[in-house]
Amino acid sequence: MKEFDDYLKQLEKLNYSKLYLNDFYWTWDKTEEELKAIFTVADALRKLRTSNKSTRIFDSGLGISIFRDNSTRTRFSFASACNLLGLEEQVLDEKVSQIAHGETVRETANMVSFMADVVGIRDDMFIGEGHKYQKTFIEACEEGYKTGVLEQRPTLVNLQCDVDHPTQCMADLLHVIHTFGSLDALKGKKVAMTWAYSPSYGKPLSVPQGVIGLFTRFGMNVELAYPEGYDLMSDVTDIASKNAKASGGSFKISHDISSAFKDADIVYPKSWAPFKAMEKRTEYYQKGDKKAIDDLEKQLLAQNAEHKDWTCTEELMKTTKNGKALYLHCLPADITGLSCKEGEVERSVFDRYLTPLYSQASFKPYIIASMIFLARVKEPVQALKKLWNTDSKRCFF
Repeated sequence: MKEFDDYLKQLEKLNYSKLYLNDFYWTWDKTEEELKAIFTVADALRKLRTSNKSTRIFDSGLGISIFRDNSTRTRFSFASACNLLGLEEQVLDEKVSQIAHGETVRETANMVSFMADVVGIRDDMFIGEGHKYQKTFIEACEEGYKTGVLEQRPTLVNLQCDVDHPTQCMADLLHVIHTFGSLDALKGKKVAMTWAYSPSYGKPLSVPQGVIGLFTRFGMNVELAYPEGYDLMSDVTDIASKNAKASGGSFKISHDISSAFKDADIVYPKSWAPFKAMEKRTEYYQKGDKKAIDDLEKQLLAQNAEHKDWTCTEELMKTTKNGKALYLHCLPADITGLSCKEGEVERSVFDRYLTPLYSQASFKPYIIASMIFLARVKEPVQALKKLWNTDSKRCFF
């Protein structure tokens, strides 16, 4: 009970009222206290569940999921989060909907949202399109609510777009918080967010952008390292620089993976495609130019192959803080000698961190549930107290 009471006391000190009936697009438009509130509620919900207490705040309602790209962890995390709170998930499969017959985004948004409390959307493949789709969708819901078509306006949770992957990066940071003991303990820690070689192309920029946009909020020293030409969006790197200055941390861009790993407390080697190349792919996609897309893929695979030395090895890990840096990855990783001939990380490193990686992923359902909870519950502290004190079990046997 003391641990749960501590969560409530922490929550009572924070100002997060603007999360109520609001959306979650990315982390950098949320205040530090709002982010802390999401972490705290996530921990409280996990404590309730592990104490065999019901966390159902809904008796009915839908959580609509729209995945315009493949997903395992985020897909099941969203479903788990909805179920945890008492919502039923309904998956919108665009291939078997009327979208294939020309139904517009605005029409679809209203048709699927009649009884929805939350809509989770992943649309991360095309620069300039993912966030725009999410905005268009929820603006249509807003219009539907104002005109009386919808009884309520659902909350939008960004399950990954072309700019940010907030549920992933928030889960990553909550894992780091638990690993090092507290959020305050992260001040001054060095984080190496590095590009790593992959035998595939076109991986989104949203994870590295999300990491530098979030981790710089809390006084950490973040080094973003990548080969020349693998730049991220300049708007996001500018945000990371401003965040670091405000939090007392630092943000540095280098083109040396060895520099990034040296004395790092946390390493996050992850492949991504160059921003300019992703812009070109979007342009070719909009024109329907399949040949240009195929040619771009060949060009980028050849470019990747020039940087096979950008991989997380045992030798690099030895150069980290005491040789024991926390290894992070959003998964699935390209594992040398296992999932591919040469990839982002040596198999021995990956295998050694397998349990922590599973732990890292386990925070995502609670982060998503917390985002929904704080967006739909007007008095979160009172609601959490009621859940703890009500003798309603999650499992009766």
